[in-house]
Amino acid sequence: MVFLTITPSVSHDSSVSASNPAADPTFECARWTRFGHDRLYITAATGEKVGFRDLKSGMDHPDAESDREIVAALADAWLAERGMSLGRADPSSSASAPTEQDVPDTPEGLLTDRPWVDLSLNRPGEAIREVALNKRAEAPVRTTLARLLGVHTDERAWRIGADGEQLVAGQLAKVSSKNPAWTSIHSIPVGANGSDIDHLVLGPGGVFTVNAKHHPGADIWVGGETLMVRGSKTKYIRNARFEAERAGRLLSAVVGEPVTVHGLVVAVNAKSFTVKRPPKPGVTVLYRNQLADWLLRLGPVLDQDKLNRIWAAARRSTTWHRE
Repeated sequence: MVFLTITPSVSHDSSVSASNPAADPTFECARWTRFGHDRLYITAATGEKVGFRDLKSGMDHPDAESDREIVAALADAWLAERGMSLGRADPSSSASAPTEQDVPDTPEGLLTDRPWVDLSLNRPGEAIREVALNKRAEAPVRTTLARLLGVHTDERAWRIGADGEQLVAGQLAKVSSKNPAWTSIHSIPVGANGSDIDHLVLGPGGVFTVNAKHHPGADIWVGGETLMVRGSKTKYIRNARFEAERAGRLLSAVVGEPVTVHGLVVAVNAKSFTVKRPPKPGVTVLYRNQLADWLLRLGPVLDQDKLNRIWAAARRSTTWHRE
């Protein structure tokens, strides 16, 4: 990645005249070359992303239309310093040939053109734990009485769900402690409808969505595509398959090559757990205490370079809001 600091003749504040360069902020230009793309990203000193120029087509893509002139001026200046044309890079110029050093094989090597939140900082179960806390705050007396009497409420359901996610996260932490090549992201919000992925775990053995199902004292039975809790059919396997396929599409779109994601349903604190016949390929049902050993036994299917690129995409909130 090559950085260039430029003071442009156009201010990021569209109300400031181009003839007033003293009021202009400092910007950074960073070239990104990967997956057949060649782009110049422009970021303000504040960290705000301004836009990028596609160095193959010469097209500018500002985040806001009011920043188009800024993107154009900075990209032109950056190219001029390197003796490159204002549109497509001059193939005869040595500066136009990207090298592996342009984009390091680390999570920071994958740039996006929109602000994003780092999901790797999320705590397991935090999304549904917050719902449970809000339910309790709405009716503290009723919630306390329900707990004392053992009455099942919405608050209890959310709280038990959050507890289950934390217990599963404990197993994933064991995996990482035994093999640091494995890592996890928790409580991933997906789309605009309030859905989320409990856990995403990735390592040499592949990429997995993990759906924690906490049913204290329940009998859980699995027969093919059917999973029953206390004798009642659930949609857990169907939903896990959909979740994994959706995660695969979203990650593939950002990584720039196919990413296969396998769905896991993990039962927590059940009284009995029976798998009469496993589901079709693509989904696996496990008991919580089986999870760590199951992952660690998997043979390697991903090299470190691809893992880095998947991790870089997975941790960005913008990856999960493309549908």
